[in-house]
Amino acid sequence: QVQLVESGGGLVQPGGSLRLSCAASGISFRPYVMGWYRQAPGKQRELVAAVTSGGSTNYADSVKGRFTASRDNAKSTVYLQMNTLKPEDTAVYYCKATQVVVGTNYWGQGTQVTVSS
Repeated sequence: QVQLVESGGGLVQPGGSLRLSCAASGISFRPYVMGWYRQAPGKQRELVAAVTSGGSTNYADSVKGRFTASRDNAKSTVYLQMNTLKPEDTAVYYCKATQVVVGTNYWGQGTQVTVSS
């Protein structure tokens, strides 16, 4: 059974930091592209960051320079370090595992991030 379990969300003041983790089980982690998405109330889910198996990253323009995605293949875990958080970063954050060759996708259950004073 495939599981992606996010953790690390919470309430933080503007300008603060959080580190999200997503631990995968039930898959051979290394070949998967790992993505972080977020969905704010009333908005569509959007890609925040992605990390390839080799560690290459890409980011949404709105988070460039503030967020850093990384992965530890030995621990089957992907991370999202979020700095200088803004109220507009408030959303449920999801991780997604994509096996590009076979087109397989798995989603986590999400973790709430709230940025508010």
